[in-house]
Amino acid sequence: MTYSLNTLQSSSAADAQPVRLRAMRFAHEITLIAGFVVLLFWLLAMLSYTPSDAAWSTSGTGGEVKNWGGRLGAWIADGSYFLAGYSVWWCFAAGVRVWLSSLAGWLRGGEANATDAPQLGRFNRSRVAFWFGLLLLLAASAMLEWSRLYRLEFRLPGHGGGVLGYFVGPLSVKWIGFTGSALIAIAAGVIGSALVFRFSWTQLAERIGSRVYSLFESRREKREIAEDIALGKQAVRERRELTSDERELQPDGVESADEELRIEPRPKRRAASPPVQIEPALTEVPKSDRVAKERQKPLFRELPDSKLPQVDLLDAALARQETVSPDTLEMTSRMIEKKLKDFGVEVRVVLASPGPVITRYEIEPATGVKGSQIVGLAKDLARSLSLVSIRVVETIPGKNYMALELPNAKRQSIKLSEILGSQVYNEGKSFLTMGLGKDIIGNPIVADLAKMPHVLVAGTTGSGKSVG
Repeated sequence: MTYSLNTLQSSSAADAQPVRLRAMRFAHEITLIAGFVVLLFWLLAMLSYTPSDAAWSTSGTGGEVKNWGGRLGAWIADGSYFLAGYSVWWCFAAGVRVWLSSLAGWLRGGEANATDAPQLGRFNRSRVAFWFGLLLLLAASAMLEWSRLYRLEFRLPGHGGGVLGYFVGPLSVKWIGFTGSALIAIAAGVIGSALVFRFSWTQLAERIGSRVYSLFESRREKREIAEDIALGKQAVRERRELTSDERELQPDGVESADEELRIEPRPKRRAASPPVQIEPALTEVPKSDRVAKERQKPLFRELPDSKLPQVDLLDAALARQETVSPDTLEMTSRMIEKKLKDFGVEVRVVLASPGPVITRYEIEPATGVKGSQIVGLAKDLARSLSLVSIRVVETIPGKNYMALELPNAKRQSIKLSEILGSQVYNEGKSFLTMGLGKDIIGNPIVADLAKMPHVLVAGTTGSGKSVG
């Protein structure tokens, strides 16, 4: 029998728990609704306050009440302004903050808040800080209102700052002076507002500063982009004008497509910007006589006095390789000069050498510019040019220039047939002549394997390093 009674008691307690939670949740909802109505009525009453309405500080009956809240609203508004003056609006703001915080907690916690309800009566440091901050804020605001805004007293039922201002204002001026009381009031207001509304002035200043800084940075970046586009368009326009002038001055029957491309500056417009010498990109490797001879022979016929396979067994190179246009080289050269000048380093691009994979820009640093400065700005320059990386060549043999190697937007495909069919490979005297590839500007590179004691082959695991 005892076991059954305990079971009934535990089950009844378990059933009563949800009922209590629902009741407390319903009470919380009623409190939120009532708080909203009270705050709205208080707001309307204070906004429509009229000193002529009969209320706490004004005598008379039977007159027309102009307050939107009727006689009750007139009494509430008159009493509020009489006690704290216009500083009473801090109380309204604090009430709105408490209501919003309670609403957010109810929406966020739901029924979980009901379980914490019995603990609301306990000591809470946040509540103490809130009420202390509100008292400090009201006293500081009333002090400033009494000493600085006394010209608005005709709109109030009493003194500026109300009864609170009339009490703390003269007392503070008597002991710390007119200016000292204002400074103390401002400091107390700053501290009190932070305690009441739970925010940090330091974080607020950082957020405002970051927003202002990001705004200025975005405008500066847009301005720089517009300037870069304008410089690029100007370079293209001047190059077209220069090309048209050269075509008019060039005699008939003379072709200059295979000659070295040089851009002469216009003395009137670009006197300060020297021209950039652009080397022509090597799109075709000169073929040897061996390629032509072997291409005429059948595929499976025995070749006398020949031990090497035919070159045409390999895939031929593309007939036309995409290269960097002269307009792009000109615009990139000017952008390099401008970006480095923005970083405090003045250089001049003197030569642009496009290659199959990268393009080399030879630069001449100004007097007093160290090479280490340009090396240290490599990552910043790559980021400003929207590139992954830039290689800086500090020393060029035979020249007093430096070089910047920028990756091309589209890389060319290098076929083995180009290297084995080149004149350089065919002129190799060693039987162990090995084709390595192309250099920066596209010339084929070969080497004698007999002169190499070791060869290091790079590659990932399983990529076929040991097959050869």
